[in-house]
Amino acid sequence: MSGRAGVAQRLGDWWAGLSSAGGDGLPVRAGGMEYRRTASTPASVLGFDQALVWVVVALLAWGTVMVYSASIALPDNPRFGKIAPTHFLVRHIFALVMAFVAALLAFQIPMVLWERYARALFLLSLFLLVLVLVPGVGTVVNGARRWLSLGIMNFQPSELAKFAVLIYAADYMVRKMEVKERFFRAVLPMGAAVAVVGALLLAEPDMGAFMVIAVIAMGILFLGGVNARMFFLIAFILVLAFAAMVWFSDWRRERIFAYLDPWSEKHALGKGYQLSHSLIAIGRGEIFGVGLGGSVEKLHWLPEAHTDFLLAVIGEEFGLVGVIALIVLFFWMVRRIMHIGRQAIALDRVFAGLVAQGVAMWMGFQAFINMGVNLGALPTKGLTLPLMSFGGSAILMNLVAIAVVLRVDYENKLLMRGGHA
Repeated sequence: MSGRAGVAQRLGDWWAGLSSAGGDGLPVRAGGMEYRRTASTPASVLGFDQALVWVVVALLAWGTVMVYSASIALPDNPRFGKIAPTHFLVRHIFALVMAFVAALLAFQIPMVLWERYARALFLLSLFLLVLVLVPGVGTVVNGARRWLSLGIMNFQPSELAKFAVLIYAADYMVRKMEVKERFFRAVLPMGAAVAVVGALLLAEPDMGAFMVIAVIAMGILFLGGVNARMFFLIAFILVLAFAAMVWFSDWRRERIFAYLDPWSEKHALGKGYQLSHSLIAIGRGEIFGVGLGGSVEKLHWLPEAHTDFLLAVIGEEFGLVGVIALIVLFFWMVRRIMHIGRQAIALDRVFAGLVAQGVAMWMGFQAFINMGVNLGALPTKGLTLPLMSFGGSAILMNLVAIAVVLRVDYENKLLMRGGHA
């Protein structure tokens, strides 16, 4: 009892100092600084964040319904052969079951173990990214070699790479906390690691995944307290690098021109075909939509309606109201995860806090890009809508990431009750 009282006393003294200092003593940028005990986030409740769980469940359930709705006409397409109308629904549900099991296992792993094996996980992701490029091993779909066939499902190593870079970057910043102001000792090695991952991803090619990974790594460097001038210098270099990739790649450059004028005669049936039909679908939805199952664009007009352009079908069937509701759900989820990360940092658990905030940036940025592409605000890029689009490995790694965030929240509350994380 005396040990617990001592821990409680130290936490109380530390908390008082944190509140008076306004968070200036924290080793990283916490964003919100102190964690306030409010009715919406009771620190006295031991367990995981139930509100976050229910929002994730709502997104998964809505996504399952929309995958079925968007894919119901695909059996009529000769490209898919003779498949049942429920083919993609069954595969999606199977992926959800696999992802749920993996998430349960991930939740059982303490954050100290994730930190200990961060470098091993990063090396494993690099090995798989190399393996997928080997002819005869990696599966080619639509000209891209991105998948490994595991028999029961196809696995996309780039999805594991997002999670691995996130864990590795958080561990890296904790290890480099003493030299985070020095470019060559703190920033350059992390930049080199991201460059290696990017080179392997561009060889597939998968520029969308590279963009997400670059944003995750840059975000964790910034939140970890890297010098702002160095951060913006790296960000500027990254922007120039992506601009050069687009400029020196004919088909990427054509996508940009098609995005600028998707309705032109040159682009409407070419590079701008997906975007133009996505805009038609969203326009047909108007305010309240045409009703669930009533979409016309999913009837072989809009390609990849069940994956990259699922939001367009949602916009057509649920209208502006549905799209706004979806944006609100994602915004609330990202904000909640960032809050959990800030709480962990306030409890001096920097690695756990950076991991949670990295997951928030991952989900938020990828959802932002997908929505922007569907709404015509951004050039076409093959990124799925997190937690909703059809795709086994994406759903799997999304739920594993959410499970890790719930573990962070669980350990936060355990620590605040006087226990040990």
